[in-house]
Amino acid sequence: NLIVDWHINTINFTDSGIKKRKVLHMPKTKVYEPEFKKKIVQLYLEQGRTIKSLNEEFQLGDGTVRKWVRAFCEECETDPDLNDTKKLYEENRRLRRELEEKKKEIAFLKKAAAFFAKEID
Repeated sequence: NLIVDWHINTINFTDSGIKKRKVLHMPKTKVYEPEFKKKIVQLYLEQGRTIKSLNEEFQLGDGTVRKWVRAFCEECETDPDLNDTKKLYEENRRLRRELEEKKKEIAFLKKAAAFFAKEID
Protein backbone atom coordinates (compact mmCIF):
# COMPACT_ATOMS: atom_id res chain seq x y z
CA ASN A 1 0.00 0.00 0.00
CA LEU A 2 2.97 2.29 0.42
CA ILE A 3 5.43 3.54 -2.16
CA VAL A 4 8.45 5.32 -0.74
CA ASP A 5 10.55 7.77 -2.73
CA TRP A 6 14.11 7.76 -1.34
CA HIS A 7 16.60 10.58 -1.42
CA ILE A 8 20.01 11.13 0.11
CA ASN A 9 20.81 13.63 2.83
CA THR A 10 24.41 14.39 3.65
CA ILE A 11 25.58 15.59 7.01
CA ASN A 12 28.97 17.13 7.62
CA PHE A 13 30.28 16.84 11.15
CA THR A 14 33.62 17.16 12.87
CA ASP A 15 35.13 14.66 15.23
CA SER A 16 38.36 15.86 16.82
CA GLY A 17 38.81 18.44 14.09
CA ILE A 18 38.52 15.93 11.23
CA LYS A 19 35.67 16.62 8.83
CA LYS A 20 33.60 13.58 8.08
CA ARG A 21 30.62 13.16 5.84
CA LYS A 22 27.81 10.79 6.63
CA VAL A 23 25.24 9.84 4.03
CA LEU A 24 21.74 9.11 5.26
CA HIS A 25 19.12 7.46 3.13
CA MET A 26 15.77 8.80 4.22
CA PRO A 27 12.30 8.58 2.76
CA LYS A 28 11.36 11.74 0.91
CA THR A 29 7.64 11.20 0.57
CA LYS A 30 5.15 8.44 1.13
CA VAL A 31 2.75 7.82 -1.70
CA TYR A 32 -0.28 5.66 -0.95
CA GLU A 33 -2.36 3.82 -3.52
CA PRO A 34 -5.77 5.38 -4.24
CA GLU A 35 -7.63 2.22 -3.17
CA PHE A 36 -5.91 2.33 0.22
CA LYS A 37 -6.85 5.98 0.69
CA LYS A 38 -10.44 5.22 -0.30
CA LYS A 39 -10.63 2.39 2.24
CA ILE A 40 -9.31 4.63 5.04
CA VAL A 41 -11.82 7.37 4.17
CA GLN A 42 -14.59 4.79 4.12
CA LEU A 43 -13.59 3.48 7.55
CA TYR A 44 -13.71 7.03 8.88
CA LEU A 45 -16.94 8.20 7.24
CA GLU A 46 -19.00 5.01 7.19
CA GLN A 47 -17.90 3.06 10.24
CA GLY A 48 -17.17 6.07 12.42
CA ARG A 49 -13.58 5.10 13.22
CA THR A 50 -11.55 7.84 14.85
CA ILE A 51 -8.63 9.46 13.09
CA LYS A 52 -6.40 8.49 16.00
CA SER A 53 -7.33 4.80 15.75
CA LEU A 54 -6.75 4.80 11.98
CA ASN A 55 -3.38 6.54 12.38
CA GLU A 56 -2.29 3.99 14.96
CA GLU A 57 -3.56 0.91 13.12
CA PHE A 58 -2.13 1.84 9.72
CA GLN A 59 0.93 3.83 10.93
CA LEU A 60 -0.18 7.03 9.22
CA GLY A 61 1.19 10.47 9.99
CA ASP A 62 -0.74 13.15 11.83
CA GLY A 63 -3.10 14.93 9.47
CA THR A 64 -2.95 12.28 6.75
CA VAL A 65 -6.46 10.89 7.25
CA ARG A 66 -7.90 14.36 7.76
CA LYS A 67 -6.30 15.48 4.48
CA TRP A 68 -7.69 12.47 2.61
CA VAL A 69 -11.19 13.01 4.03
CA ARG A 70 -11.07 16.70 3.11
CA ALA A 71 -9.94 15.84 -0.43
CA PHE A 72 -12.73 13.26 -0.75
CA CYS A 73 -15.34 15.79 0.43
CA GLU A 74 -14.04 18.38 -2.04
CA GLU A 75 -14.24 15.82 -4.85
CA CYS A 76 -17.81 15.02 -3.81
CA GLU A 77 -18.81 18.62 -4.47
CA THR A 78 -17.90 18.29 -8.15
CA ASP A 79 -18.63 14.61 -8.84
CA PRO A 80 -22.29 13.56 -8.37
CA ASP A 81 -21.39 9.85 -8.17
CA LEU A 82 -18.92 10.47 -5.36
CA ASN A 83 -21.44 12.70 -3.63
CA ASP A 84 -23.92 9.81 -3.69
CA THR A 85 -21.23 7.55 -2.22
CA LYS A 86 -20.55 10.05 0.55
CA LYS A 87 -24.26 10.28 1.34
CA LEU A 88 -24.44 6.47 1.49
CA TYR A 89 -21.47 6.37 3.87
CA GLU A 90 -23.11 8.96 6.12
CA GLU A 91 -26.51 7.23 6.02
CA ASN A 92 -24.90 3.89 6.83
CA ARG A 93 -23.05 5.46 9.75
CA ARG A 94 -26.27 7.03 11.05
CA LEU A 95 -28.10 3.70 10.78
CA ARG A 96 -25.29 1.87 12.59
CA ARG A 97 -25.51 4.36 15.46
CA GLU A 98 -29.28 4.04 15.57
CA LEU A 99 -29.05 0.23 15.59
CA GLU A 100 -26.54 0.37 18.45
CA GLU A 101 -28.91 2.59 20.45
CA LYS A 102 -31.83 0.22 19.80
CA LYS A 103 -29.74 -2.76 20.94
CA LYS A 104 -28.97 -0.94 24.20
CA GLU A 105 -32.65 -0.08 24.69
CA ILE A 106 -33.68 -3.70 24.09
CA ALA A 107 -31.08 -4.96 26.56
CA PHE A 108 -32.31 -2.48 29.17
CA LEU A 109 -35.97 -3.43 28.60
CA LYS A 110 -35.13 -7.14 28.94
CA LYS A 111 -33.46 -6.48 32.28
CA ALA A 112 -36.38 -4.32 33.42
CA ALA A 113 -38.89 -6.99 32.37
CA ALA A 114 -36.93 -9.67 34.25
CA PHE A 115 -36.79 -7.44 37.33
CA PHE A 116 -40.53 -6.74 37.30
CA ALA A 117 -41.33 -10.40 36.61
CA LYS A 118 -39.46 -11.29 39.84
CA GLU A 119 -41.35 -8.59 41.76
CA ILE A 120 -44.73 -10.02 40.69
CA ASP A 121 -43.84 -13.54 41.87
